[in-house]
Order: sequence, then structure tokens, then C-alpha cells
Amino acid sequence: MAGVRTRIKFCGLVRPDDVDTAVALGVDAVGFVFYPKSPRYLTAATASELRRRLPSWVTAVGLVVNETAHAVRRLRAEVGLDVVQFHGDEPPALCSEAAADAPWWRAVRMRAPGDLLESERVYCGAEALLVDSFHAGYGGSGKAFDWSWLPTERALPLILSGGLDPRSVGVAIDQVAPFAVDVSSGIQGADPRTKDRELMEGFAAAVMAADARRAAQFQQTPNTP
Repeated sequence: MAGVRTRIKFCGLVRPDDVDTAVALGVDAVGFVFYPKSPRYLTAATASELRRRLPSWVTAVGLVVNETAHAVRRLRAEVGLDVVQFHGDEPPALCSEAAADAPWWRAVRMRAPGDLLESERVYCGAEALLVDSFHAGYGGSGKAFDWSWLPTERALPLILSGGLDPRSVGVAIDQVAPFAVDVSSGIQGADPRTKDRELMEGFAAAVMAADARRAAQFQQTPNTP
């Protein structure tokens, strides 16, 4: 565990200032939403402008819902996406075809224990699985689920989402030890299309504090022969 760092993804960014803040805070990934029914929906043209504000070390993620493989490939090319995040009912074959040579993530809407293990089996070609609470619609739920449903042994990197905010993300990292955490509504401003700078800063600080606790605990654990 020594040296392990929880990655951070800020999702649903639509304003240049919010993108710049995310970069300044050192987040690892920024998510752009291409689901027309979302209040954070972006056109490819707008997302492309925001994409140009990202340095090479920040991953540009595109969230799509039930698009055709052709539409996803075109979107990747127009925006310059590094990763495609599938959030609909896409079968694994479509995910692989649509992403082509790019890595892709699969969202898993958790409704019962065992959902993650099944998704690891079905979507074994994914680079990572993003787990969120189940709800009837698509996209993020903004609500937490029972983290005890997540096994400690995982075949794929786990991105934890759903109901995270500056107050809860540290507890989530302590309990789940995910590869990354994903947040959108937990850093939202007064309007769904804005982010609150103080919440963004608080979230990043809480993640770093949780990682520091984990590192300290690891150092205090005696080595076994």
C-alpha cells in the first residue's frame, strides 16, 4: 500500500473556470457528459474547447449513453477523448467496437451484492469499472450504495462513485480502497452546470488526507516473517 494514491475524477464540467480549477487541484481525470438528457450535457464543439485546456497528464473522459459505435468513434475524434465511459445498456462487444484502440470504462449500477463480480466477468475488456448506485435513469445518481457489497479482491481497477462529497469521500476511501473516486453533484454549485470551488478544493484535500492515513497505517503494520 505504500505509495498508493487514490486517483480523482471530476465529472460534469462545463465551464472553463471549473476545468482550470480541476487542473490546478491536480485531479487525474475530467469527465464531459454527452447524454442529451443530462443538465451537464455538452456538444462536441464545446467539449473540444474545454479539452484544449487540459494538460497531457489529465485524462479526458467522455460519458455516453446508448450511442452507436460510429457516433462514439466520431465523438472521440472530434473532442480528443482519452477514455470512453459507457453509462447505458451497451453490451461489451459494442463497447470494444466503439472505443476501438482507446481504453474504456464501464459504469455498473449497483443494486445487489455480486453485481461487481458479474460485471467483471461480462466486461472483462474494460480498463476499469465505475460503480454507482442503481436508479431508473442513466448517468450518475448522486446517491451512495452499500459499500460492503464490494469485494476486496477485484479483477479490474475500481472507480467509486455515487453520493461522494468532501465529507464522505475520506470514509469511502478508508472502507473501499478504490483505485479512483468520481464526483459530480458532490462538488456542484448553485446551478447543476456549475461547480463550487470550495467544494472542489475540499474534496481533493479529503482524498489526500485519506491517502495519508492509509500510508501511515501501512507503515505502522509490522512485517510478518
